[in-house]
Amino acid sequence: MQIRDLPYSDPGDPDVRSGPRFLFWLGRNQLGGQLKSLSWGLLHQLGIAGLPVTVGLAVQAVIDRSGGRLALAGGLIVALGVLIAVGDTMLHRTAVTNWITAAARVQQLLARKTAELGSALTRRVAAGEVVAVSTGDVEKIGWFVEALSRFAAAATALVVICVGLAIYLPSLGLMVALAMPVLALAVLPLLPRATRRADEQREKAGKATELASDTVAGLRVLRGIGGEELFLGRYRRASQEVRRAAVRSARMWALISAVQVLLPGILLISLVWYGATLARDGRIDVGQLVTVYSAATLMLFPLRHFEEIAMAYSFSRPSAQRAVRVLSLHRSAQEATVEGVTPTGDLYDPATGLMAPRGQFTAVVCGDPDEAGRLADRLGGHAETGEEDEKAAAAAPSVLLGGVALDEVPLDTARAAVLVQDKDPVLLSGTLRELLDVPSSGLVTADAALEAAQCGDVLSALAQASADNYGDPMRTRITERGRSLSGGQRQRLALARSLVTDPEALVLDEPTSAVDSHTEARVAAGIAKLRQGRTTVAFASSPLLLDAADRVVLVHEGTVVAVGNHRDLLRTEPRYRAVVTRETDDEAAAANGVGDVPAMKSIEEIEERA
Repeated sequence: MQIRDLPYSDPGDPDVRSGPRFLFWLGRNQLGGQLKSLSWGLLHQLGIAGLPVTVGLAVQAVIDRSGGRLALAGGLIVALGVLIAVGDTMLHRTAVTNWITAAARVQQLLARKTAELGSALTRRVAAGEVVAVSTGDVEKIGWFVEALSRFAAAATALVVICVGLAIYLPSLGLMVALAMPVLALAVLPLLPRATRRADEQREKAGKATELASDTVAGLRVLRGIGGEELFLGRYRRASQEVRRAAVRSARMWALISAVQVLLPGILLISLVWYGATLARDGRIDVGQLVTVYSAATLMLFPLRHFEEIAMAYSFSRPSAQRAVRVLSLHRSAQEATVEGVTPTGDLYDPATGLMAPRGQFTAVVCGDPDEAGRLADRLGGHAETGEEDEKAAAAAPSVLLGGVALDEVPLDTARAAVLVQDKDPVLLSGTLRELLDVPSSGLVTADAALEAAQCGDVLSALAQASADNYGDPMRTRITERGRSLSGGQRQRLALARSLVTDPEALVLDEPTSAVDSHTEARVAAGIAKLRQGRTTVAFASSPLLLDAADRVVLVHEGTVVAVGNHRDLLRTEPRYRAVVTRETDDEAAAANGVGDVPAMKSIEEIEERA
């Protein structure tokens, strides 16, 4: 795989059992690139290893006054210089390719998982952690994959040099060969503590990133309530904790670096002292001493790769573990088995008994907003399958659309059939035309969707927002997440985007929670009119929207307990009335003629309250 061939046509099926297994899977899938990097690394390292021999030959040739051998040594040095230059250049090229392609593979896997899970991803994993995985963690994982082949080349070169020195000059070569394992493994006792400190630093950095993301997202609200300084103070404290953790981590890595400077220095001093003694006694030649000393000095360069691979693994292992946490999430415990089927018909949830007849506008009332969000996810096939949810998801029956289980159809088919709009939908940056340019049936125009969502005032504001749009609101750019718009404007634009899609079944979670009552009534009427003949489910507790629905379903403690229209349920179902009118326990008792509080005079009063 070359950089020009990115992105991968298929990034593969990763091993997500653990962080180390994921790293091994990445390395195995780039075996060709690893072997290329290893080959060029060996050429580079062994070229460097050959320099001491040629330098020793040159020194001995000068001592012996042999011009021929000096010329030969000079030619060998030039040849080795060329090999070192070529090997280093190609090693860098292939190593960087491994880094970028590994990072690209991880990013593609994360993007695929994000598309698969949709909004359920941020409910399972914090937004700050998702950002950290897709940016800094991806870079650290690529670093380890890239450093692995260079480490293998350096380790191989060290073994070859030690064996060669032991054969070339046993009196000094064995000394070097026995010392090298000690130098390479001396830092191992320090690595666990350094790794723990690095993990602590990254954990604190992830929390600080999450806090910063949440603060920026809620900056408008924080300024409105005067809480900006409070959250900025929290972020300052979190950033200081990150700084202190980084300093503690850097101290350990500095100690490791000091050990890798001190021990080789002791070896070189001992080698020079002992070698000079042997040369003085005539037991070895000066050229042999220069060769061994030069080889031992140059061996410090590949020895540095032991420190680098330790650091790379220390930083990449927790990064890989975070990536695995995201990649191990699944849409469903079941695999898609029905191919080529686009289901149509009634939308039915066997777990709760909720039925949304085809072609009708069904409103669902839940006393618990969290329960409403979970049920909306279930209707769209977004069932969460984390550690605790996986057993429950496997035991719970799948939602049916036209009698076909959503878990048994391909993911893209299920997403096209049932669209779920979250309570807090996200607007991507770009022009309004780009926002509404989404896969759709083609039966609903952007103008019709904007009109149904009552976006007239939004269009007027966008038309005046920029001089570059020539008065056309569709050409106005929307900032990231729509932060330049109010909550009600963002909600209505998101609703218009969902209406343009025109899916077989549309599930809306509190689609009018951020608009005023007059606009809410018009939005409810617009949804009912535009979606006529299509299946629509709206989770809400607003009487204005409930009154516009064809049928209303009350879900209590995970089970459907009442079905009817809004006005009938107000009269006959106390639990429904309690949720819709927000009445207190005393008022509920009064409505039933219990206690000392006077009962309401008529159902008209209840409807007026609702």
